[in-house]
Amino acid sequence: MDFIFGPRKTPAQKLKEHQRSLNKAVRDLDRERTKLETQEKKLISDIKKSAKANQMNACKVMAKDLVRTRRYIQKFYQMRTQLQAVGLRIQTMSSNQAMADAMRGVTKAMRSMNKAVNLPQLTQIMMDFEKESDMMDMKEEMMNDAIDDNIDEEEDEGESDAIVNQVLDEIGINLNQALVDAPQTKLGGKTVVEQTPEPMLAGGDASLQERLNNLRRD
Repeated sequence: MDFIFGPRKTPAQKLKEHQRSLNKAVRDLDRERTKLETQEKKLISDIKKSAKANQMNACKVMAKDLVRTRRYIQKFYQMRTQLQAVGLRIQTMSSNQAMADAMRGVTKAMRSMNKAVNLPQLTQIMMDFEKESDMMDMKEEMMNDAIDDNIDEEEDEGESDAIVNQVLDEIGINLNQALVDAPQTKLGGKTVVEQTPEPMLAGGDASLQERLNNLRRD
C-alpha cells in the first residue's frame, strides 16, 4: 500500500508536520491582525476628520466599524494564544515520544545484556577466582616462612659468633692468633697441635676461664 498512499510516517514526523502547520497559522493570524490594526488607525484618523467637518452620520458609521475592528483584533489575539497552547501540547507530546523511544532502546539493550550474562558461569568464575586467590596466598605464606627460617638461622650463627668473640675479648685472647701461635709436633707422621695449659686467672676471672673451657669443649 505504500506505493499508493506513500510511505507510512512515524509519530515523530506527524508531530513535526502539525507543529509546522500551527506555526504557519500563527504567522497568518499575525499578518491579519497587523492589517486590522492598520485599519483601526485609519478609521480613527477618518473619524477625527469627519468630526472636524461636522459629518456626524459618517462618524457614527466609522465608529461602528472601529468597534468591530477592535473586536476582531481581540479575537485574533485569542486565536493566537490558543494556537500557541496547542503547539506547546504538541511539543510536549514530541518530547514524550522521544523519551519513549529512548526508553525503548535502553530496554532492548538491557534485555540483550541480560541474555548475554550467564549467571551460573559467572558464579563458577568467581568461585575459581577465590580458590586460586586462596592458593596463591597460601604459597606466598609458605615462601615467606621459609625465607624467615633461613634468615633466622643466619642471624643465630652471627649472634653465636658475636658471643664467642665477646667472651674472648673480655679475657684478652684472640682465637685466631691463639691457633696460629700454638706449637705443632709430629706424631706418627701427623702434625699435632700441642695444647699448652692456660694460665690460671685469679680472682673474678676464674669464671671467665671456666666459660672459655666450656666453649672449647663444645
